[in-house]
Amino acid sequence: MVDAWATPQQVIDTTGVTVTDAQLAQAQATVEVFCNRIYADTARIRPRDVYWLGRAVAFQAAWLVGQFDVNTRLESSQVQQDGVVASLGEHAMVLAPMAARALRRISWMRSRTIHVRSPFEDGGTWGLDPLSDASDDTQTWTPMGGGA
Repeated sequence: MVDAWATPQQVIDTTGVTVTDAQLAQAQATVEVFCNRIYADTARIRPRDVYWLGRAVAFQAAWLVGQFDVNTRLESSQVQQDGVVASLGEHAMVLAPMAARALRRISWMRSRTIHVRSPFEDGGTWGLDPLSDASDDTQTWTPMGGGA
């Protein structure tokens, strides 16, 4: 039995491809490299993320079956043969396309943008420029001191 986020039966159920334990272990190792987590930390990972990690391992294992010598490839962004040119993605030579899609759904692999609240959302002051004519209704009128 291989310590992996997917079992050989889950690979068959997901992809229809039969894999060996060695291929499943290779797929697990590849996914661990790309997701920056190891199988031993599974207890600390959310169930939703474990689901997508399992899918990534299943897709990677099925993809590995059809690949020739994936561990000795050079990183390349463009391949040319017989006048045909193929431009590849950043990790296309070592990571299955569907595994990459599954990894993008993992919580720590997503964007970490911060939403900045507008004055309308936080109830803060809006448009209170004391020199603006538009804010006259919000200010009380007091006569200016001076000669009577």
